[in-house]
Amino acid sequence: MARMTGAQITLESLQREGVDTIFGYPGGVVLPLYDTLPQFPGLRHILVRHEQGAAHMADGYARASGRMGVCLGTSGPGATNLVTGICTSWMDSTPVFALTGNVGRALLGKDGFQEADITGITHSITKHNYMCMNANEIALAIREATHIATTGRPGPVLVDIPKDVFQEETEFEWPEQVSLRGYKPTTEGHAGMIRRAAEIIDQAKRPIIIAGHGVIWGEAHKELVELAEKACIPVITTFLGIGAFPEEHALSYGWLGMHGMFYANMAADYADVVIGVGMRFDDRAMGRFKDFNPTAKIIHIDIDPAEIGKNFKPVVPIVGDVKRVLPKLMEETKQQTRNEWLRWIDQQREEHPTLHIRESRRMLPQAVIRSLYEETQGNATIVTGVGQHQMWAGQHYFYKRPRQLISSGGLGTMGFELPGAIGAQVALPGQEVWAICGDGGFQMTMQELAVLVDEQLPVKIAILNNGYLGMVRQWQQLFYDKNFVSVAMTQPDFCKIADAYGIRAIRVEHKNEVELALREARNHKGPMLLDFQVDQEENVWPMVPAGAALSETIEAPAEELAR
Repeated sequence: MARMTGAQITLESLQREGVDTIFGYPGGVVLPLYDTLPQFPGLRHILVRHEQGAAHMADGYARASGRMGVCLGTSGPGATNLVTGICTSWMDSTPVFALTGNVGRALLGKDGFQEADITGITHSITKHNYMCMNANEIALAIREATHIATTGRPGPVLVDIPKDVFQEETEFEWPEQVSLRGYKPTTEGHAGMIRRAAEIIDQAKRPIIIAGHGVIWGEAHKELVELAEKACIPVITTFLGIGAFPEEHALSYGWLGMHGMFYANMAADYADVVIGVGMRFDDRAMGRFKDFNPTAKIIHIDIDPAEIGKNFKPVVPIVGDVKRVLPKLMEETKQQTRNEWLRWIDQQREEHPTLHIRESRRMLPQAVIRSLYEETQGNATIVTGVGQHQMWAGQHYFYKRPRQLISSGGLGTMGFELPGAIGAQVALPGQEVWAICGDGGFQMTMQELAVLVDEQLPVKIAILNNGYLGMVRQWQQLFYDKNFVSVAMTQPDFCKIADAYGIRAIRVEHKNEVELALREARNHKGPMLLDFQVDQEENVWPMVPAGAALSETIEAPAEELAR
């Protein structure tokens, strides 16, 4: 066994766990780690401009690749700046490893310069976290943390290491096996429950599958298609479940929820059997809980037992890995045709064409997204922030594969778009990655444009610039009697900002310029920014008002369609 410093053990352990990239920002207590980095040429360090960007980049990297993303911050504000990104990963079940430094052991608890109790702060938003008080604890902590982050329901972890522990020498011993008492995720579904679920599905007249993010993390998209085809069950997804089922498939009926497709909401509300797969029946998707389809029989399949029965009590709960459960469920179900049920949903789609884009003299933001879809032939990876642009990106770009749409769902984090896209591009070199941005959210993390230049990453940026915090403005218009308060934004010249970083940019002011601008950006070898001056007052439809049921979904009023 070789003697190593704590810093060397940290980097060696991460490398043994397959880590190839660290998104980080240096500071005093992590300087021993940075001093050691050149000894590990297999670890690529990407210098961010704010630690929140590092956490979002690690998150985007993880979602795009399916592997754990790693972010690094110094003590105090460096660590606390990671918190929003860690919480984003927590809410969306993303395996992110946050590595933080802390003040030396002698200063802990004494309010030393840049001290923060980051393990206490992140206790409720990590699957587990560690503080290593001796160098000989580091390897085991990293081994266990990585195992926790990437198994069962994925999620973020944090390892905090005081400065002098990085400098301390000890014998390096790598723990090949991990055994954590009390942490044994259930992967195999209960056979009796699976048989019972199959019986209910076979007897159903109007079954529907709601597929969530867990199908993507479980790599179970092929198994989902096979089950749906055999039992002839229409499939809708949650917003984060987009891509879990190919949207061009005949059994695909879009996604449900607050801004989901009208016909998806109606189908979910009218089904006699609802099969939730790798999803958590959250309020954004299901509307008012007590009035969601009260007569439906609910089958819930999820790897996290804490989600089963949390919001809805299923008649059949199945705890297990969806990739293992779905094939067994398919074996137990009968071959079916459900033409009458499919015709009913098709009729709803025909009568309520959510995805129709009206003719307008203005540049409609949803038309920009549709043009991007057509130009890229649906092959790009799309990363969004949060707000109206996020919903239009979900509605009007059609996704063929898992991990193609990357967005902050549960926490709803504005500013995710640019750093998330950077992480995705690092994970997917050579692939086309677009950051779809709101003008408000873009300004929260736009300093990360520097990373695009430093790392020569060809991320394309499309800002849907309406001069407002668009979703807030929409709510104030619809529910607060048009009392517009603090939503109009005086914007900087985004093209000049991009130019200041050395990034090519175009302002697109007329709808007949959209396709040409998109084509130019796609042909440009480096990063490029497009500032689309879209209609300022366009709203996202359909909409389930906050606190309403899916059956109360509102479509666009006639006066808006006439604009």
